[in-house]
Amino acid sequence: MTTWKNTRDWLETLVAFDTTSRNSNLALIECVRDELATLGVSARLFHSPDGAKANLFATLPASNGETQGGIVLSGHTDVVPVDGQQWSTNPFALTEKGGRLYGRGSCDMKGFIAASLALVPEFLATQRARPVHLAFSYDEEIGCAGAPVMINQLKAEGARFDGCVVGEPTSMQVVVAHKGINLYRCRVHGKAAHSSLTPRGSNAIEYAARLICRIRDIADHFKAHGPYDEFFDVPFTTMTTNQIQGGIAVNTIPELCEFAYEFRNLPGMSVDGIQAQVESYVRDELLPRMRAEFADARIEIETGASAPALEASEEAAITQLVRALTADQEKRKVAYGTEAGLFHNAGIPTVVCGPGSIEQAHKPDEFVELAQLDACERFLRKMGTSL
Repeated sequence: MTTWKNTRDWLETLVAFDTTSRNSNLALIECVRDELATLGVSARLFHSPDGAKANLFATLPASNGETQGGIVLSGHTDVVPVDGQQWSTNPFALTEKGGRLYGRGSCDMKGFIAASLALVPEFLATQRARPVHLAFSYDEEIGCAGAPVMINQLKAEGARFDGCVVGEPTSMQVVVAHKGINLYRCRVHGKAAHSSLTPRGSNAIEYAARLICRIRDIADHFKAHGPYDEFFDVPFTTMTTNQIQGGIAVNTIPELCEFAYEFRNLPGMSVDGIQAQVESYVRDELLPRMRAEFADARIEIETGASAPALEASEEAAITQLVRALTADQEKRKVAYGTEAGLFHNAGIPTVVCGPGSIEQAHKPDEFVELAQLDACERFLRKMGTSL
């Protein structure tokens, strides 16, 4: 049997796969599956509907063979693009400099996956009353689209878990809550006309602008009036319009304008309630004005990717365990989203804790410190002996 890779070697292997979300992750997933098989660990693949990508789920049974319960170690295999970024190293070749390992995904979040895989032989050799599970997903970076394929199937099969650790980069500190992410695309359909004959058209850009301003008004209301949670760095729900396109010429009334907006809601806030404010404005105010100009005007809002918010219970065994193992009692909540809300909503108590800083994620020359990977190994090793 070949020597099992250590964390650094695993990270070098994982970074070499260009798993930018627009690409397939199957080569990486199949590599991990095949390597686990050499240790006698059978991994299941949960493929995307088109078969181009897959989640991987593997169970390291308890010493008595038990496969139910235990802790899930969760990480996503996809990474964000490097297009247009100025890297001083090859983003898909791990480079070590000054105690740091550079490469796309080294921080977000292949470092945690690498540490988890490196410790598999130790987990297997440790006397454990409960199993350890590995859950590696696809398409987290484009709205947590992949993990539900795996989570929903496991839930349907009656699988039970005591807790989950999502290893997003938190500098190995405990994160107990994050906001939800909700993405939407809006298409405003008006009527084209020559700009010299403005009254004969219905300007899709101008009506899209009215809706965008209403979205900003809703956002300003949250900022001014809450609700608030002061443990977040941005302590209120946010809404922003981040992409827009429309029009074909400077002298033509545009018949189509498309834009994308998102909101990031505090835990406990109704996603449907927030979106209802947008849709009621469209239905009650904007469309009637448009249709007074053009009877066939319409506005379509398409729901995109979403990830639910997380609010972990301080009383949950997984929260108390991770706090004890990291000696971290501070309450931290973050504005960025993770897959933790998906596991939590499936009835699996979940916290976020992993190596590296979120400040390095998505940037050129992304890196994770070797010291952070060492800390992650120590954490996982203590977790394995505590089960």
